[in-house]
Amino acid sequence: MYEYYKLSLQQRQELVKQRLQRGFPPHSPPHPINIKTFYLLTAACYQHQSILTTSSRRQQLLNLIFEEFMNHGFEITAWVILMNHYHLLVYVHDFKQLGSIFQKIHGSTSYQWNIEDKKRGRKVWYRFSDRAIRSERHYYATLNYIHYNPVKHDCVNSPYDWNESSLHWYFKVYGREWLRDGWVKYPVRDYGKGWDE
Repeated sequence: MYEYYKLSLQQRQELVKQRLQRGFPPHSPPHPINIKTFYLLTAACYQHQSILTTSSRRQQLLNLIFEEFMNHGFEITAWVILMNHYHLLVYVHDFKQLGSIFQKIHGSTSYQWNIEDKKRGRKVWYRFSDRAIRSERHYYATLNYIHYNPVKHDCVNSPYDWNESSLHWYFKVYGREWLRDGWVKYPVRDYGKGWDE
């Protein structure tokens, strides 16, 4: 969805055609893998609207995410909540439960925030996407990608300046040297490009 709205009409039609030829739905992210492993889970506000503009709203979402995922026995090992999307690194033991978990989180926040913003009926969330973690290197590069996301999206100059991130937990438990060594050993670089190919 990040790039879709930047495409011309002809490019969009070609993309949809390619997705259909590969057996994917025309627009929604495919969920073809259904195994027990860690996943990078991402959800974005519809058309990347900045709806999570306050720290209190982002914290409210984070609390609800932890409540729902933990109630279903999932382990969240990293997270970041930005103004228009969020990323989670989660051990998924039952993939089929994810849809209902996101539906509950997104349904309750949409309802409340639309009332607060006096925009009843506004579509707040787009579907979630998932990416199975394939190796130890992929896991730690994903961890770094999550923590670097506020800088990547020009929210702050340093990942340490963004509050709604698991970076602060890792800093407290493992220290800055451990984090720095992880950055060197598992760099982010072009992380995430070409996943649909």
